[in-house]
Amino acid sequence: MTTLAGVCATGLCVYLFYALVKPERF
Repeated sequence: MTTLAGVCATGLCVYLFYALVKPERF
């Protein structure tokens, strides 16, 4: 079941993941 909250949570997880893996992007 895909919900707006689920999509936002997934996007946030991806954003945090990239922030941790590629801090130079910040």
